[in-house]
Amino acid sequence: MSFTDQASRTLAMLALTPGWSRVQALRPDCDDDIVATMLDAAAGFAETVLAPLNPVGDRIGAQVTDGRVKLPPGFVDGFRQYAEAGWLGIDAPIDFGGLDIPLTLQAACGPLFDRGCMALMMAAGSSRGAIHLLAAAADATTAAEWGPKLVSGEWAATICISEPEAGSDVGRIRTKAELRDGAWLVTGQKIWISFGDHDMASRIGHCMLARTNDQSGTRGLSLFLVPNHIDGAPNGVSLERIEEKLGLHGSPTCAMRFREAKGILLGEEGRGLPQLFAMIEPMRLHTGIQGLGIASAAADIAEDYAGQRRQGGRPDQTPPPIASHPDVRRQLHDIRSATEILRAAVLELATIMDLARLEADTGKADLAAWMLPLIKTFGAETGFDTAHAAIQVLGGAGYVQDWPLEQYLRDARVMALYEGTTGMQGLDFLTRRLWRDDGRGLAAFLQRARHELGEAPAGRAEEARSASALLDSFEALSSHMVARQSDPDAALYRADSYLRAGWAALSGWMAFRIGATEAIHLCVLAHARHGARCA
Repeated sequence: MSFTDQASRTLAMLALTPGWSRVQALRPDCDDDIVATMLDAAAGFAETVLAPLNPVGDRIGAQVTDGRVKLPPGFVDGFRQYAEAGWLGIDAPIDFGGLDIPLTLQAACGPLFDRGCMALMMAAGSSRGAIHLLAAAADATTAAEWGPKLVSGEWAATICISEPEAGSDVGRIRTKAELRDGAWLVTGQKIWISFGDHDMASRIGHCMLARTNDQSGTRGLSLFLVPNHIDGAPNGVSLERIEEKLGLHGSPTCAMRFREAKGILLGEEGRGLPQLFAMIEPMRLHTGIQGLGIASAAADIAEDYAGQRRQGGRPDQTPPPIASHPDVRRQLHDIRSATEILRAAVLELATIMDLARLEADTGKADLAAWMLPLIKTFGAETGFDTAHAAIQVLGGAGYVQDWPLEQYLRDARVMALYEGTTGMQGLDFLTRRLWRDDGRGLAAFLQRARHELGEAPAGRAEEARSASALLDSFEALSSHMVARQSDPDAALYRADSYLRAGWAALSGWMAFRIGATEAIHLCVLAHARHGARCA
């Protein structure tokens, strides 16, 4: 299991990603030598600092002591080293003390860190999301105070959305904020807060939604930054409990209570939810990155084990490695193909997000918005599915704690739940990205993919035709789903199948890019199956 090999695969995939060369042209400080050096450094840090913490975090877990969360041994120092090395602020603004490196490089390095210790990187993901949020929505004073502290790791941040009676339905949030004597006071309960409390930072800022007027639904919600203390004094923020979970034991999932806690209004009152997407979007990309980290580790373990484990063959001869058995070869092929398709898709999305920002390109912004629910959903599913498949390769050995696959499986399961469940992503993909946006992201996807397929060399013409036919099928299916707007309940019933058909189409494009011929055919079959369910 080699972090260095994963870094090499990522470097090679960047070279295959057409948009990356354009990003480099716009950012000449990110030449190939610098990128290779960064990936090598990330691999070394993940292997030597983060990976040793992973089994410790799973075995010991976060614990509550005297009303505060105490993290597993090594987590505090590991996070400090991570921040001091500059990884926490890799894509943060220079004004915050960050490196302002393109998002693509963060997406390239991130899977190495999540492979090392996904539980600890949950804290990094929320702080990084808060950095983006503050840069977009905070007033100058708040940004100047909090931004550098978050980048340095001295302070940390969370995202607080869910409440006991308001999960995905944020319009039912009941936490209130009242303006009293010039100060906003926030009162309510929030749940499912990753790293809501811990001993890793001297101060924690909670980025949260609270109701500031009597308008129903999301229109009455505003966005606040609520510190856990102000000038060293408690600010009405308390820990109620941490959840006992299937996985991610080192990452405390907290229920928090806010009692007239002073909050800082971020952005415009009454526009809390749309403003919060400046934090949600990078965290959804991070979910895809997490899935890639888990998938890469699981694929390496399965391949290494299958190359060493000897079984079968003629009884009078030395047993061959199980990697030579046809069925095991099939399993390894499927695991590796799924992993590398996800790697290609994550880097494709990251470069598009960079180009949308660097060139102020609305077409690429539409494409990024279209891809994001796919990367979030199927990054999560690929991480879980590859861990599951790798356990099958190892057999009974994969089921026991001698190998980390059983932990990967448990840790990965939650990714399909947080940052918007799979059902919510399906609704977004259909109703927002196809219906509300008039299919602009879809059109950009089809144009970009067909352009790449149209430049296929003569020796790959058959592969290009198969992938092009897949795109044609998905375009036809999308037209069918547009027509279903007249019967919204029937359409929403099929939203998950439409989302999965979209992933099959995107995967077919990525499979062509990486030369995975058999995977293209599997994508065609998957699209036909999910398309039939949309009929």
